[in-house]
Amino acid sequence: MRRSILLVDDHPVVRQGIARILATAMLDIRISEAVDGPSAFEHLRTAAYHLVLLDLTLPGDNGMSLLRRIHREFPATPILVVSMHPADQFAQRALQAGAIGYVTKDSDPQELVQAARVALSGGRYVPAELREAIRQAEDPPAHADLSDREYQVLRLIGTGRTVSEIGAELGLSVKTVSTYRARILEKLQLRTSAELIHYAIVNKLVS
Repeated sequence: MRRSILLVDDHPVVRQGIARILATAMLDIRISEAVDGPSAFEHLRTAAYHLVLLDLTLPGDNGMSLLRRIHREFPATPILVVSMHPADQFAQRALQAGAIGYVTKDSDPQELVQAARVALSGGRYVPAELREAIRQAEDPPAHADLSDREYQVLRLIGTGRTVSEIGAELGLSVKTVSTYRARILEKLQLRTSAELIHYAIVNKLVS
């Protein structure tokens, strides 16, 4: 029986590359492609899939929110995150949101194949980068209590962006970003943007 995989990524070159890697190594699979959240749900609602490969950076979607929604509406379908973001920045949150594994796009192709095979067999793929994330899940840092949007804003502040620049990038008003910033400061028990930048760097939340 051919197993169905849904590949969700907005970059055609990336989709073609991942599809080629998997199809070459796994002859019993059928790969469908989606470019964003709406097209992913259109696929999921019209056919059964054995695995979803999900990018976290998609047009019009907060990738983590999309991950939570897919997991909530299709709990029996395993989701393997394939992301450009380093594992130590996003893996813990992805696992908590329902992913069964996390692979970065700069990984060796064989690691992607191995992760897909483990997921299709019903297992969880935990590469070396994720072991630290699992340890943190047992002893979570202060930023683990941030919402997905607050975490996104914190990372952008950590890169030195201003409130206005963050608002323009996320399509939010300056007032809304300022509200997120105030909540982040309160939750992390910090006082200034400089302290937020320092926190983000020390905790390796930015590249």
